[in-house]
Amino acid sequence: MTDVTTISEARCFDGIQGFYSHASKACNGTMRFAVYRPPQALAGERVPVVTYLSGLTCTEENFVIKAGAQRMAGELGLMLVAPDTSPRGQNLPGEDESYDLGTGAGFYLDATKEPWSRAYNMYSYVVDELPTALAAAFPAGDLGRQGIFGHSMGGHGALTIHLKHKEVYRSVSAFSPISAPMRCPWGEKAFTNYLGADRETWRAYDASELVRERPSRAKILIDQGSADEFLEVQLKPDLLVEACEEAGQHFELRMQPGYDHSYYFIQSFVSDHLHHHAEALKG
Repeated sequence: MTDVTTISEARCFDGIQGFYSHASKACNGTMRFAVYRPPQALAGERVPVVTYLSGLTCTEENFVIKAGAQRMAGELGLMLVAPDTSPRGQNLPGEDESYDLGTGAGFYLDATKEPWSRAYNMYSYVVDELPTALAAAFPAGDLGRQGIFGHSMGGHGALTIHLKHKEVYRSVSAFSPISAPMRCPWGEKAFTNYLGADRETWRAYDASELVRERPSRAKILIDQGSADEFLEVQLKPDLLVEACEEAGQHFELRMQPGYDHSYYFIQSFVSDHLHHHAEALKG
């Protein structure tokens, strides 16, 4: 059994918002995560589990504090899970020199290049270790009904993890995802350092490539702000749209006029995303 340590818990919309930690082999140390248990779970019901992956520089706190998602999650009966975005304190060369590599920038992949491969294995952490911890500590969470969503780097992670594990993560959505990391500066920097120079290996972590090979039956919901400063250079949703259309993937890209890359944007549409997941995971 995975030992989960409670850091803090607080009553929130008749549920409980908590922060927790546990030992991670994949990330070579202690990892923190957040869980919102809705009132239905506290009453003994088994409820769907929806995991949110945050973006660059974030921790497990950003979504919990800034998105305002708990009210609707409580009404819909969804357990919300938010892991950290990377290992912490590994003391690797270059780990804390920039915001887009190392600490806070795990990119939800398993690194294959030294020294990053010693700890930067967020893909295995999210897919394998975190659900094991949830099953041990939060039995009200129905891991047979899971969804996944995220923002920016986390949107990239949610899309790729869903496409690789569509039988597990039955619903998926994203805010401002890095849609084609092989073809943007953020992704090229991360993939070169974590995975090496062979671009063929990068395809396993690029949603625009994966969807061509393994489209899912789920509807991919994407919200993107038209005033997002990263839209054209880093996010490139047009490349994902092109790939989805070629693959016959069911999707909806909603360009939201005037919205930027911030959590004000996420606050504005998070209820839509939670309804999207609740509908797909009901029953």
